[in-house]
Parts: sequence; structure tokens; C-alpha cells
Amino acid sequence: MSNGTETDNDKQALHLERFLPYRLNVVGTLGGRALGRIYGEHFGIGIPEWRVVAQLGEFGKLTSRDIGELAQMHKTKVSRAVTELEKRGLVSRAENRQDRRESFVTLTPAGRRIYEQIVPLALGFEARWIEGIAPEELKVFERVLSILTERGRHLAGTFREEDGA
Repeated sequence: MSNGTETDNDKQALHLERFLPYRLNVVGTLGGRALGRIYGEHFGIGIPEWRVVAQLGEFGKLTSRDIGELAQMHKTKVSRAVTELEKRGLVSRAENRQDRRESFVTLTPAGRRIYEQIVPLALGFEARWIEGIAPEELKVFERVLSILTERGRHLAGTFREEDGA
């Protein structure tokens, strides 16, 4: 804590409670945890499984690689989630004839029903989360979030330690 005067050491110090990447991670984790409780309790699926279901519900037939890129999930986590969903009869796989090393994943009718039940719950959660925030503030936030997302994609692909944090 500081006494109100900023020193040169304070300018170089990392204060996590003010560090934007940390704060964004905390917000994402809290939101994910809260939303995860909803689909965990109602449908018995975890966050990785929900991300797979959500991507397939929105885009239809995808490869595991596509799902990983869209959901920003490691391929191992996607593979485990797809395997679990397949065991439960919520997704099916079909061979990609152009590249036999991968397969296309789609929701089964049971998976589609779960997706259709979760969507209103997720949208209701989002509405409660942003309740009381003025529409113009949300527009600015969404614009800034889009910029940060795009810059994050760029930095994730180009960042080197010598560039600084």
C-alpha cells in the first residue's frame, strides 16, 4: 500500500489489483465459475464441455482444431471434452475425407436439445451480470474489449520476453 505519493519504485512495481491482464483473468474466471455452476448443476457438464457444445451449437460441424481456436482451448482439453460428450451421446464424430487425421464433430439431437436449453440460461445470466450498466457504457466496453482481444491475439503470436511485459 502507498501513502498517496507515488515514487519511482511505485511506477515500476506490479500491483496485480491494477494490472489489466490479471483483472481480465479474474473477471473471466468469476464469470466462468458462476456460469459453470448453472450448466454443471442442470446438465452435468463442465466448462470445457460447454465450450464445445456452444461452438457446435453456433457453427455446426467443426474439427477439434477449429473448436480449440474458436474457444481458445488447448487441443488436449478439447479432445477430452469431445470424448466425454461423445460418451454421453451429445456429439458425434465423422471422418474428414480430405484429412483422415482429423474428424468433424457435430451435436447429436440430444446435444442440440441441451444447447437450446442452456442458451436462455446463459443469456439470462449475462443480463443479470451487466444489469445497471448503461447501454452507452456497454458499447464502449464492447469496443474496447474487441480491441484488447485483437491486440491479445497479435501479442500472443508475436510476443518475445525481451519486448517487456
